Amino acid sequence: MPIGKLFLVATPIGNLSDISERALKTLRDVAFIACEDTRRTRILLQHHGISLELVSLPAFDEAHRAKAIVERIASGQDCALVTDAGTPGISDPGEKLVGEALARDIQVVPIPGASAFVSALSASGLPTSRFHFLGFLPRKDSERTTMLDEVEALSATLLIYESPRRVLETLAKCLEVLGDRRACVARELTKVHEEFLRGMLSELISRLRDREEIKGEVVIVIQGRGEDERWEAEKLRAALEAGLQSGEKLKDLAKELSRRSGWSSQQIYRLGLSVKRA
Repeated sequence: MPIGKLFLVATPIGNLSDISERALKTLRDVAFIACEDTRRTRILLQHHGISLELVSLPAFDEAHRAKAIVERIASGQDCALVTDAGTPGISDPGEKLVGEALARDIQVVPIPGASAFVSALSASGLPTSRFHFLGFLPRKDSERTTMLDEVEALSATLLIYESPRRVLETLAKCLEVLGDRRACVARELTKVHEEFLRGMLSELISRLRDREEIKGEVVIVIQGRGEDERWEAEKLRAALEAGLQSGEKLKDLAKELSRRSGWSSQQIYRLGLSVKRA
């Protein structure tokens, strides 16, 4: 008996109609469906009149459960993998299952569809020719700082996923590490209350801070580093020296100069320490 195939089926990110005919045909034709959350997937399937066996593949236990799914595919059963929204494996379960399947010479077939970060980028008003997808930032503050430090000098537009509970915290960390840049907060994409907020990072923080509650998953789009918008090091050093000589605290000075210079506050702070030692 020939072995089965693993189909990676992208699902809607909000509007249940945003799914292709090919994706629906695949979901009807496979032997079973592996999904991030059976409750969420069942809503989608019922909407399109599909009834099929669902096997749970949550992120926290993907490595363990992937082995059993691969065994079924190897025995000749086709499987479709879906997540709660978007493309499997992109900030969602799927990477480990794909790895297990490929290790067994199982054919992996992508069925493309909706993508939250692509939708957000296309309507953000920021440069789209080059972009860098960061997914969800780490929870630990030091690890978030390190990740943002790594991309601070990129000219590519940056894309970040975030939950509504942490969006203000993440925007503040981006302002601290990247400096004040043009950005867009895309919320509730493809849903009734879809919203795009555009402006400088500092402006977006002020606007969202006044809200009683922020709802819906969020995509943060941030303009990359523009060298022509960044102060020369000599100009920045002179501003630091002048501020320190006038008695300003380095931490406060670094934050203020970050908004004006295009340098991150952390870079300015480190330079300020060398200025003080000199």
